[in-house]
Formats: sequence, C-alpha cells, structure tokens
Amino acid sequence: MVSDCVQHALVAQGRIDAAVDAVMNPWDIAAVVPCVEEAGGVVTDLEGRRQAKALAYALSNEKLDAVYASDLQRAIQTAGEIARLQGVSTRLEAGFRERCFGAFEGQLYSDLPHLHPEAYASWKSGDPDFVFPPGERQGESVRQFHERVISNLRFYAKRHAGQKIAVVAHGGVLECAYREAKQLPLSAPREVTIYNASINRFKLHGDVLQLMQWGDIAHLDADAMDELAPDR
Repeated sequence: MVSDCVQHALVAQGRIDAAVDAVMNPWDIAAVVPCVEEAGGVVTDLEGRRQAKALAYALSNEKLDAVYASDLQRAIQTAGEIARLQGVSTRLEAGFRERCFGAFEGQLYSDLPHLHPEAYASWKSGDPDFVFPPGERQGESVRQFHERVISNLRFYAKRHAGQKIAVVAHGGVLECAYREAKQLPLSAPREVTIYNASINRFKLHGDVLQLMQWGDIAHLDADAMDELAPDR
C-alpha cells in the first residue's frame, strides 16, 4: 500500500492507469499536486480525454507524416486520438518517457531521507549530475534525462527531414526541449508553464533545436470544446 502522493505520481508517469480516492480534502490535493508535477505530470480533471480529442481536432487540418509517443499510457491515449484523425498509426518510443527515479520510485516521500539519506540530499541540492540509485530500473540524472530526450528528438526530426511530425510525451520531456531551444542551464529553476494538451512547435536547423511556438491552448477554450462532435 502506498500513499496518495506516490500513487498519483505513478499515474503521472504512466506506470498505472488510475488512482481512486474516496475522500480528498483540499489539503490532500495541495500535497498531491507537487508530487504529480515532480513526476512530470500535469494536474487536470476528467476533461483530460476530451482535451485530447480537442488537440487532435486542432491538428487535423495539418498533414502530419508521423505521430510518435512515449510508450506510457497517458501519452499513448492522446497520440491515438491524433493518429486516428491523421490516418496514421502511433509509433511508440521509450526514449520519450519521463525521467526514471530509480530506487525512489514506489517509495513514500517521507521515507526517502531515511532509506537513502545521501541520495536524498544530493537530489534536493539540485545537482543536474546526481543519478538516482538503481531500483527496478536504472535511475537517471537530469543531464542523462535531458540528453536522452534531445538525442531522440534530433534523431526523429532528421529521419523526417522536410516533413512534419507530432511527438506526444510528458511535462519533463517538454521542459527538456524548451531548455535546449532556449539554451538554459540544467540547474536553473523551471521558468515556463507547461499546459496539458498544448501545442508546442519546434524546428531542427542542423543540430540546433529552435522553438517556434509555446503553449498554444486556444483549442481548449470553452467555445472550441463545445464545437466538438461527440464522436470526434
């Protein structure tokens, strides 16, 4: 049995499909939100699937040559909506997963300082080269995670040179792309808001990732959502 914070973080990472709480007080929600965001998730409500449909519809007037997604469930579901309207299949890529927290995954947050005191201190220091100790999977440092994400983005952008593709991933992956395009140090605090089901456009020029548009959520306003047909 795990805490509310841990189980909701596991949902954010796509490790489990859902976490159900019979009663949640405002202070419970306040505790869960930072844990979900730290795990790379975006806090939303039951509108999530409808937002995915709205995102797919907003992109339906553009020809996408391929749709790639992290192989975790939340990304697969959203990518599936986009791929369906584009008439293509979703291509899964584990390289677009969230950062792996190694032995920290599945543990109670309150237990971490006692179970892994040195690793916990290094993590809280913000050192981008700190690697989480291995658990079920090998943990990653911020730098390793960043390099994994950017190398995959470059690889698929070059594979589809001259074409337009969609990549559906997670908050941490988007942050990596933003930092790379803006040339921000990995140790710097996050300076940008990451919106659920947003459109963020990048272009690869040589090996340089360029940011063209960030955080477009016009398709999620009330009027746009109301125009969606039930079967879309």
